[in-house]
Amino acid sequence: MVDRKQSWILDFTNGDFLIIAGPCSAESRQQVIETADELKISGQVSVFRAGLWKPRTRPGSFEGVGVTGFDWLRDVKEKTGLHIAVEAASPVHVEECLKNEVDIIWIGARTTSNPFSVQELAKSLSGTDIPVLVKNPLHPDLSLWIGAIERFENAGLKRIGAVHRGFFPYSHGNLRNLPRWDLLIEIKRLLPELPVISDPSHIAGNTRHIHAVAQKAIDLEVQGLMVEVHAHPTDALSDSKQQFSPVEFRKFLAGLHFRRTISEEQEFLDQLQEYRSKIDMLDHQILEFLQERMKINRDIGELKCRSQITILQMKRWEEILQTRTEWASKLGFSEEFTLKLLQVVHEEAIRVQSEIMNRCRED
Repeated sequence: MVDRKQSWILDFTNGDFLIIAGPCSAESRQQVIETADELKISGQVSVFRAGLWKPRTRPGSFEGVGVTGFDWLRDVKEKTGLHIAVEAASPVHVEECLKNEVDIIWIGARTTSNPFSVQELAKSLSGTDIPVLVKNPLHPDLSLWIGAIERFENAGLKRIGAVHRGFFPYSHGNLRNLPRWDLLIEIKRLLPELPVISDPSHIAGNTRHIHAVAQKAIDLEVQGLMVEVHAHPTDALSDSKQQFSPVEFRKFLAGLHFRRTISEEQEFLDQLQEYRSKIDMLDHQILEFLQERMKINRDIGELKCRSQITILQMKRWEEILQTRTEWASKLGFSEEFTLKLLQVVHEEAIRVQSEIMNRCRED
């Protein structure tokens, strides 16, 4: 594996946090230049993003201006000094991006979902040193996301980052895509030297929710944000609801709280260690209690085996769900947390009893 270095991301920041912003799509020279001028005023944006190719789910709607937009992006770069980021979904796109001296290429969620497409892109980028940001795939498949990153690494690329933009929801909610913060945390754990930035615009789907999503991402220690901003969002040809106006964007930036990863103050460090020691002790006790619970589950499995009773007992499971959620509620736990915890424990109990049943059949 190639050593991943977060340091490259500092080449594109005005401080130590990367902010990429710009319209979902480049629509006209005036729209692009006006948006870029406003972003430059903010003083915090260092990379201007704009989609040039926008293949839609169904044909007929606006699908981008294509190579025409490169002239506009060059004007942005010359006029504002902002770096330029463009999405590439095919080797042809890569060729045009390299020819037009794009600074950063990002790989969209639909492309990441297809290893064949990723491999072609990696091959076409082999021998270059351009930074590549890989968005998560449409569905919550961590291996697919990491696999895409590895394909670019294997092609010799060293300046690689990941973009957390959320995952396809199976039901409608307040957000356009499911954040699945657990997967953001997991990719940071598995690839600790990989820069990870957040795309709150695509997670939220509506400017009303972008601040909350972005703040959560910052609190989970992402290295940057990719935010959609349009000079006149109500006139946007794609994704108008999730694009800030420049004024809204500046208010959004002002409302974000950037916190330190750690403090060097000894009083803080001592207090933190004291709390963590208590948590360590409690976690050990919790695991011991769970071990005792699983011992009882084995006894139940043996009993069911001797009596030829099914593992799953729905009436009992429903009783557990009802009583435990009531108990947990009185203790201040949310129903969502309680259900997740109970389901994990129940799945393990089913697994334990299944092993006993399998041995039963063999005997």
